[in-house]
Amino acid sequence: MPSFDAVSKIKLEELDNAVNQARKEISTRYDFQGTHTEIVVADDKASIQLKSDSEGRLEAAWDVLQTKLIKRGVSLRAVEREKLEQSSLGTVKQLIKLQQGVPVDKAKELIRVLKEAKLKVTASIQADQLRVAGKSRDDLQSAMALLREQQDVQKLELQFTNFRDQ
Repeated sequence: MPSFDAVSKIKLEELDNAVNQARKEISTRYDFQGTHTEIVVADDKASIQLKSDSEGRLEAAWDVLQTKLIKRGVSLRAVEREKLEQSSLGTVKQLIKLQQGVPVDKAKELIRVLKEAKLKVTASIQADQLRVAGKSRDDLQSAMALLREQQDVQKLELQFTNFRDQ
């Protein structure tokens, strides 16, 4: 029975490259001199923290990071900005969470969409991915097209892997 997996993963090496390029640009730009602006990636690569002296510099650092992420092919759908936090030391910081895997609630929504479309496929949640199986390759391609349409609605960056035509 043919099947494929729908996953949502960030290429971590591209994320590292984008962050390093943003750090380099921030360290050399004149408007960031003396602002103590930092970009720090968490050890588990699940989040990025931006720190700066003012909200304006933090927004400018976010713009630099955003352009570097786009150039390196990291989708902004996999990035979620949290609220700004003011510290007592006069600095501003913001946590940016990175989406790795398909969350269970969004996977359930995608399964519901597949069922409503009355495609001859079955979908199941396996850890942080969605496995879709069907009797024919054409059904699976229709399911892929439907899921591609849904990724805008769900704010999810999907990749299709492990396609098996048995």
